[in-house]
Amino acid sequence: MDRRVLVTNIVSVAGLAKLFKLPVVLSTVNVKSGKNAPTIHQLQAILPDAEPLDRTTINAWEDEQFVRAVKATGRKKLIMTALWTEACLTFPTLDALRDGYEVYPVVDAVGGTSLEAHRAALERVAQAGAKPISWVQMACELQRDWVRGETAARFAEILFAVEGH
Repeated sequence: MDRRVLVTNIVSVAGLAKLFKLPVVLSTVNVKSGKNAPTIHQLQAILPDAEPLDRTTINAWEDEQFVRAVKATGRKKLIMTALWTEACLTFPTLDALRDGYEVYPVVDAVGGTSLEAHRAALERVAQAGAKPISWVQMACELQRDWVRGETAARFAEILFAVEGH
């Protein structure tokens, strides 16, 4: 996936999470060790209060601090985005499903190392019971009705900034 499209889409997901007051668990991998870069500035700007959990595991679900943070939200429906579909999205999705969560991978807010890798990973999680969605589908499902005035204006800003109007 084009990096700019990926960043735009994932920032849109984060903006929607903030708008609809959804809890966010943000994690990074090996930032403290110096091996990887921190959270991109576009996400930091939209989620200034989200303290990233730095982990060493490729599978976030194998990190105790990450799983504790997810459980602390009290939610059983998880919307997941990631950097790499075939690892950062697939592994925690499969484990969360096994632990009784409903998982909604945002298919256009994650990129694989190749188009084939991305598609194969999405097929794998869907076959396991995940419910793939696009970020626009997520946005519309959260808003549901234009009459919801408390979120309609910002919802439209996020949606039409990317999709045009």
